[in-house]
Amino acid sequence: MSSGVIDLSPWQLGLALLLVAAVMAVSIRQALGLQRDLALGTLRTIVQLYGVGLILAAVFAAARWYWVVLILLAMTGVATHAAVSRLSRPLPGAYSIAAAALTVSTVATLAYVIFVVVQVHPWYDPQYIIPIAGMILGNSMTGAALAGERLQGELRARAAEVETRLVLGFSGPEAVQPLVRSALRAAMIPTVNGMMTVGLVQLPGMMTGQILAGSSPLVAIRYQIVVMFMLAAATAVGSLIFVRLAARCYLTPAQQLRRYLL
Repeated sequence: MSSGVIDLSPWQLGLALLLVAAVMAVSIRQALGLQRDLALGTLRTIVQLYGVGLILAAVFAAARWYWVVLILLAMTGVATHAAVSRLSRPLPGAYSIAAAALTVSTVATLAYVIFVVVQVHPWYDPQYIIPIAGMILGNSMTGAALAGERLQGELRARAAEVETRLVLGFSGPEAVQPLVRSALRAAMIPTVNGMMTVGLVQLPGMMTGQILAGSSPLVAIRYQIVVMFMLAAATAVGSLIFVRLAARCYLTPAQQLRRYLL
């Protein structure tokens, strides 16, 4: 098996760009109106990835823990903004809630994987910690956003049910528990579905990358198993913290529903 990666020249990247051109052709042919978004997305993909690549190359070369921590803080900030921006309605304290949920889920999951499972030495090795943290953050962000969006939808649709439960003497957390459960289920379904079909329908990105880099398929599979398990844990923890804290924002200290937020 080859131990190297086939390098791609600018011309080869240009050939890959023809794939986007085909998508644009479909958009024009079917009057989808996505040409501008596709062009902007293509430009941002190139600029953002090259920018990140240059930064990571410098961080990898320096191999200092404080640069790694700084990168992780920046990633968390971007993920927090992205999670909040996906909510359909404004939520008081949304940034603090999202930051807390993503930070706790990422730090807890990343620490367990780095120190207990993979046992990286030194712990701040950017080759491991940055890609792993990126995967954890991305899935936690998506899970939190899905949970928040579902919670808002459930509250709008079932406000009368919540108020009835409050009138009957249920506490605030008890009154919204069915809605919280529904939101968490919605956030976890994509992860569970991914675990059901991984390896059968698709080869995940990390596994594919390792195989292309020359790693043994069995080594790549073992890493991918760890990845799937850590993403499930991070998604569950991040979504749970986010939806629990968000649900409190819709309840007054007197255990009443804040309908004006719906």
